[in-house]
Amino acid sequence: MTERLSPTASPALVPLPEPCGRVYRRNGRTVVALRDEIDIATAALIAPALDVATSDGSPHVVVDLTEVSFLDCSGLTLLCRARRRTLDRDGRFWLVCDCPRILRLLRAWLHDLFRPVATPDEAFDGDGPVGPSGS
Repeated sequence: MTERLSPTASPALVPLPEPCGRVYRRNGRTVVALRDEIDIATAALIAPALDVATSDGSPHVVVDLTEVSFLDCSGLTLLCRARRRTLDRDGRFWLVCDCPRILRLLRAWLHDLFRPVATPDEAFDGDGPVGPSGS
């Protein structure tokens, strides 16, 4: 069941500006579902929501890129920072991505680090990854 974000539902969630996506909870995990293009301009808009999502003790964060068509180095930096913040707090981080262009970019340097899954449902199967080797 998806828990929708409302202004009074949880002070631990910060909404994304509408063009960037949405933040919600599902099965005890914070999902940051991004959309369109993630570049230097939108990364600055997305960062506060990711910072809040990764700030609690032992956060469980799913970043969903299934509606993202473009990701540049500022977007990669944003993802790396969110993953690091999550793991530093003994949390778990999942990346959902099925876009061939973005997967090709990740494969070049960061595939083993993120180990992306193709659908949001896959991010909710089992415990999910912790570190680069899954431990």
